[in-house]
Amino acid sequence: MKKAGANAGQTLSFREKIELAKLLDRLGLSVIETPVVAGKPDELFIKSLASAVKDSTLAVPLDLDNPDTVEQTWEALRRAAHPRLQVSVPVSTVQMEYLCHRKPDAVLALIGDLVSRCAALCPEVEFVAEDSGRAQEEFLHKAFDAAVQAGASIVTVCDTAGNMLADEFAAAVQAVRAYLPEKVRLGVFCSNDMFMADSCAIAAVRNGADEIKTVPYGAATVSLKRFTGILALKQDVCQASCGVRVEQMQRITAQIKRLFETGGSGASVRGEDRSELNLTALDDKDAVLKVVEKLGYDLSAEDADKVYETFLRISAKNEVVEPKELDAIVASVAFQVPPTYRLESFVINSGNTIAATCHLRLTREGTLLESVCVGDGPVDAAFQAIDKVVGQHYELDDFQIRSVTEGREAMGEAVVRLRHEGKLYSGRGISTDIVGSSVRAYLSAVNKIAYEQTEA
Repeated sequence: MKKAGANAGQTLSFREKIELAKLLDRLGLSVIETPVVAGKPDELFIKSLASAVKDSTLAVPLDLDNPDTVEQTWEALRRAAHPRLQVSVPVSTVQMEYLCHRKPDAVLALIGDLVSRCAALCPEVEFVAEDSGRAQEEFLHKAFDAAVQAGASIVTVCDTAGNMLADEFAAAVQAVRAYLPEKVRLGVFCSNDMFMADSCAIAAVRNGADEIKTVPYGAATVSLKRFTGILALKQDVCQASCGVRVEQMQRITAQIKRLFETGGSGASVRGEDRSELNLTALDDKDAVLKVVEKLGYDLSAEDADKVYETFLRISAKNEVVEPKELDAIVASVAFQVPPTYRLESFVINSGNTIAATCHLRLTREGTLLESVCVGDGPVDAAFQAIDKVVGQHYELDDFQIRSVTEGREAMGEAVVRLRHEGKLYSGRGISTDIVGSSVRAYLSAVNKIAYEQTEA
């Protein structure tokens, strides 16, 4: 089972997209698709997804408008537990001319080149034949041959126009299955323009399709909920099954629907307007801990007491305690542990004509550990260097920097929130150097994760 993009017209925040992927992974979908990597924010998003998605294959398509980004896309994806690169190319005459702006021979060359470059990097490559329902059969076969010979292990055909009935689509899928080598998996995408997508998908499964692109919300293509329900009832007739956890379908799809319709899961709050989470000295312990919970923290009774005591001291001086200040309180007093990793030194090289690099030295139980990393700026380079020493990439949930004193020698405070195995860990660092405070905050959060892993 494969999850296609959700509602194209719906905009989710970075956090909400991560939450959506985690829900789908928990549901047991075999593949989760992402948008293309079109810039640095997309790279960070894919890296965070690679850390968050544990069981599903993570499939990332190439940007056809910028085919030179194969290596950039792979760099963002490569830490995924089960990575897949997708090469999605139009194969109908009308789309090749107006969307791809290439002649048929140039399209075949493009397919071979991109699939080959992806196969050299990634163990699994999917070729998606866009608008294959309107493609000429001879050219379609040439496109399949070019992709398979270049290393594609999955070929997906798309009824992009959505003008096929179930029996027509069944015949088309049967013909493609007969043409492709047996070792190559066959995927399908069915447009729902005529509200026939679910029927076409079942027909495709009965005629040899291995993967079906679905959506958990919206009506653009096959409904995940309806399709898995039909397959569960007619498993013997279809002679097929999927690994989706049907018993959890109702609950998780309801969460996904709420995510789209309300703009958030409610479990953790991040956004431009967080004023409703502001606290004052008049708020009691229950009110404070409710906001802490909304921020995503799960505190022990002892840490809850420490957070509330610190809140009382801060609220006595400040008229309002904002969420970012509460983040800092949690980072400062909750879950304090002996440091597994100690910072010895770091050296940052950065400028407007060179890439930022960080040479970092940590010690663990007296053993010196060091690494050198290149990043998108000095802070990113430092964070990557810590990840490299520890041997694990962490999902950055939030990162805040603020000044706590004034003047040229002002002290900068950084608060970092890392998400690991569904739980939030925060760290706080203070220094006259914002990079130094950021490194200390990140390392503080990492030490909390390392301590829990050791105790477990």
